[in-house]
Amino acid sequence: MGTDMISVLTRRADFLAANAGLRNARTGFVLLTRPNGGQGIRFGITVTKKIGNAVVRNRMKRRFRELLRAALPQHGLADHDHVLIGRAGGVERDFHQMADELGKALARARTGQGDPAGGRRPRKGNRPGKSAVR
Repeated sequence: MGTDMISVLTRRADFLAANAGLRNARTGFVLLTRPNGGQGIRFGITVTKKIGNAVVRNRMKRRFRELLRAALPQHGLADHDHVLIGRAGGVERDFHQMADELGKALARARTGQGDPAGGRRPRKGNRPGKSAVR
């Protein structure tokens, strides 16, 4: 596939599948990467309401979109989905600093390195050790 084969993730199932992939956390964002079975380079952006109001979230999404447009043609993983999840520190972060961090996160993902999943909290209904009868 050529580098011009970059498309946007739109289906929720694709975002959920990427969540099971490789995870690289940075100060302003978390990068998820996962092979997509030969569908070229695809990207998606997620910014939750925890980050701020609609104006703040949309600004962050615009910045992420521009970061990905610049980085993915040269540094993106071929036939992988790339999902950027916004974090609270990403709105006021310097754009060039975030571009460097994205480059480093993509380099780590290319070598198969990811951050441990130890920080993830279990879902509310799946807590071990709790009995159903009280």
